[in-house]
Amino acid sequence: MTELFKRDLAAAGLPMIKYHSLRHTAATLLLQAGTHPKVVQEMLGHATIALTMDIYSHVLPHMHQAAAGTFDQLLLNSPENAREVLG
Repeated sequence: MTELFKRDLAAAGLPMIKYHSLRHTAATLLLQAGTHPKVVQEMLGHATIALTMDIYSHVLPHMHQAAAGTFDQLLLNSPENAREVLG
């Protein structure tokens, strides 16, 4: 499998990476796209969500920014709901 992977990378003009790196790339892309970390944890077979988030903590700044943006939109688009929740 590894040799086929190397051949395909070369044919596509892509840099050589380890086959295992695809796992990390997939997890990072899924987290950045907003996939729930629990789902990523289960896909990777990690024992705990803490392990997944420790490994992929570099994705967290993006996730924080996205969450803040989502919260802003919720408040802007539905100020009545915000007032109701906040009392």
